[in-house]
Amino acid sequence: MESVTKNRQSSQVLSAMVARAYGPESVPAGDSWYSELGDGWFNIAYRITLRDGRDVVLKVAPPADVEVMTYERDAMRTELKTIELLRQLGDIPVPRVDYADVSREVCDADYFFMEHIDAENLAARMSELPPDEVRSHMVELGAMNRRINTIVGPAFGSITGPDHSTWDSAFLQMVDELLADGERRSVDLGATSDSIRQLIIGNIDSLREVTVPRLVEWDLWPGNVLISGGRIRAVIDHERAFFGDPLIEVGFAGTQSAHFGDSDAFMEGYGHPELSTTEVTRRKLYQIHLCLILTIETAYREYGDPNHYEWARRQLAESLAAL
Repeated sequence: MESVTKNRQSSQVLSAMVARAYGPESVPAGDSWYSELGDGWFNIAYRITLRDGRDVVLKVAPPADVEVMTYERDAMRTELKTIELLRQLGDIPVPRVDYADVSREVCDADYFFMEHIDAENLAARMSELPPDEVRSHMVELGAMNRRINTIVGPAFGSITGPDHSTWDSAFLQMVDELLADGERRSVDLGATSDSIRQLIIGNIDSLREVTVPRLVEWDLWPGNVLISGGRIRAVIDHERAFFGDPLIEVGFAGTQSAHFGDSDAFMEGYGHPELSTTEVTRRKLYQIHLCLILTIETAYREYGDPNHYEWARRQLAESLAAL
């Protein structure tokens, strides 16, 4: 997906980045040693073949002069911290980080190199795979997501600096930041920011039963899953993680809208029973949060396809009506 947040680099800068990470002797010759990986929606990623033939992946954050949404600021640092937490579990397939640089001395943004996983993107293959195999992957993903959610944080909110003692206050701040982002770019949400906020506040009590801040991936959808040999080989793109309620994970989104897939297989793997009345209310709140992001980000990413905004706004209208 094309986006203004994708921070493309020249071959000269890429060479300097490789030299810093792996040493000057690893810089390839010629001009066919790198290629852009086009699946991402936010960061730019390159597949790079080092001089010794090893393939690695380079991920570069958006340029400093491109405005991003509030929750996306310092997203790469969030991802690096999340990868560190996940690798400590020992049984979550996360690519190894070889080198990270947040000095912005060689490149105009944060970047890191990680191992290349020889596997296919699940989202890209779902339409071609037998239904039973797709279901098997989603069951496995649900179990994996539950394992990720066992990590407990010091407080609710950001991975790099949580400061909320309660989940309801953290979530309300997340919504307020989104609404402010929308107002800054004059995004038509089909409802006023105040009316959306009051709707959230009117149902905020349902969040108060969440008392343990757990690591939430939030963006663990099939597009961030790599498969081969009938198994999940890696989960990637962890920059949207935070400490919160596991029920906000995108795997549960299908419980509220068929537009976000079928959550049955995911929930089976997760081991989650049918949602309680309070959990349904929480999921409706989380659906509004998701749809606010999908709608507002179109103004920041400048996708160039008005259909994406129209689709997202329809989902937002449905999520507001459902609550």
